Amino acid sequence: MRPSGIHLLAPNVVLYVLEGEAPGPTLLFQAGIHGDEIAGVHALSELLEEGWRPRRGRRLVCPIMNPGAYRARKRTAPKRGPWAGLDLNRVFPGDPEAPEHEKRLAHAFMELVLEERPALVCTLHESQKRYDPERQPSFGQSLVYGVLPMPKVIGEAIERLNSRIQNEEERWSPHYYPVPTSSTEVIVERTRCVGVCVETWMGFPEERRIDMHKEVVRIFEELFEAEAPTN
Repeated sequence: MRPSGIHLLAPNVVLYVLEGEAPGPTLLFQAGIHGDEIAGVHALSELLEEGWRPRRGRRLVCPIMNPGAYRARKRTAPKRGPWAGLDLNRVFPGDPEAPEHEKRLAHAFMELVLEERPALVCTLHESQKRYDPERQPSFGQSLVYGVLPMPKVIGEAIERLNSRIQNEEERWSPHYYPVPTSSTEVIVERTRCVGVCVETWMGFPEERRIDMHKEVVRIFEELFEAEAPTN
């Protein structure tokens, strides 16, 4: 286990390890795996600026998983320097010897989760389309999971989120959408943790989307600190 403080998963990929005063679950929150999905990056950064500390357990926080893509504000990094232009979310578990930087970076994330064995891996995403079960693919305003049955904690998080919405357009839905090649599903398969992709709809103002991501993080913290949720 990594000690409390700041660590590097790659020369410019920062991991924050936050320790609570009491024992509890380890939760991993990450964002910026796609560089054009910025609200989650800003949400985690703001929480850290606000002095985020868990009440119980440990938090592993990576605000920008894919710096090359984030700088370009594109889904993938441009082919420049070590970046190969690959979708980081589709190259897990990675390869430490690969020539492609994205595959080496994916391996570093896999090493992290295998070392830490978090109870939750929560990746903050965004979508240009509002979730509609009749129109796929569509994701916005959903908590996406890839295993059945749906982890109980996702239903509990949806209930709490929908008790705090400002209007009906903000209503959240659970969304079963398995993608075997996604980073979350590879991690879940290897560690048996709860894995969830948070998808806010880009139709809302950026500031509101940032607040939504912060709210999701806090709700998952509350739920996991209250008791150990079951898969």
